[in-house]
Amino acid sequence: MRSHAMPGGHTMQGHTMSGLALACLLAAAVSGGAAAQSPEDVYPRGINKEIATAIARGLDYLDRAQSPTDGCWRSGGGSGSYPAAMSGLAGMALVASGSTPTRGKYWHPVRQACEYLMKHADPGSGVISVANEEGRSMYGHGFATLFLASVYGMEEGADIQERLHGVLTRAVRLIAQAQSGAGGWLYTPDSGGDEGSVTVTQVQALRACRMAGIVVDKKTIDRAVDYIKKCQNPDGGISYQLGMRGESRPAISAAGIAVLYNAGFYDDQPFVDKALKYVQKHVSPTSDNTGHHFYTQLYYAQALYQRGGKDWDDYLAKFSAWLLRQQRPDGSWDSDGVGPVYASAIALIILQLPYALVPIYQR
Repeated sequence: MRSHAMPGGHTMQGHTMSGLALACLLAAAVSGGAAAQSPEDVYPRGINKEIATAIARGLDYLDRAQSPTDGCWRSGGGSGSYPAAMSGLAGMALVASGSTPTRGKYWHPVRQACEYLMKHADPGSGVISVANEEGRSMYGHGFATLFLASVYGMEEGADIQERLHGVLTRAVRLIAQAQSGAGGWLYTPDSGGDEGSVTVTQVQALRACRMAGIVVDKKTIDRAVDYIKKCQNPDGGISYQLGMRGESRPAISAAGIAVLYNAGFYDDQPFVDKALKYVQKHVSPTSDNTGHHFYTQLYYAQALYQRGGKDWDDYLAKFSAWLLRQQRPDGSWDSDGVGPVYASAIALIILQLPYALVPIYQR
């Protein structure tokens, strides 16, 4: 396990620091590894020692998997490496454990991820992407913006805060400029088109920026939410693309519900209820009938966690038990043909939702 020198010259051998609540993190209390280090009697509802141990193993895997040369994560599967997207997702998983860019067990990989993504934020266009490794740049841009917005308020240095503010302001401008006439987004900023999966990624990024205090035009979010709602079919599910309606997609439907909650649309019950019934009918936490199992669960879990109650409790019990069986000896997970960094980051984000340490995922 790596030893990371803490800011101020302290050394943290073996990542031994314990985690505190997010409010303490933002007040600069020493923290980190909340999920892994909590005593059993203070585990949040739905978490036990076995799950906490699996989380700790998964977080340690992500720590080891980070590139020692440039501080990013890359996909180990599929046809691309997608470092902006992978770094955004892996960074979110580490932040969900209670670490920040300056405090906590995984402060160093979080710090490195921030620096990497800021370095690859184009100062002109605002897009956060690695051109020769990320063909569909809006995915990486969305996940990277989400991560950077989530750590913006955790930064302690005025110079880094100023750099991040500039990066996020330009990232928001790029998203607004890339929005299609129908209200959605497609794979690249200049595509002029739209589809569901890219759209939900941008909406979540915009919401995180707004929560962090970055100026976001509410009309941009409202138009995107309207796009998602217009994609709903009579069966309650959401189609892939508004212009080419087609059949409902379980993964996009789950994402649509989560994003509406993220955007603050809690009272649109007819839309949400129909979509949720469709997803519950077509999605299982323990088997893949979508071809995008971990992607689907990432948003399905968020939607159910936002709603709370028995549906969430039952889901977490089933999915966590399944994840424990799927975890590999090195602490990772693998799914969707994208590679272990992607699957591990998603698994850890879901398992750590009960700790409620990331604002965008909180109820």
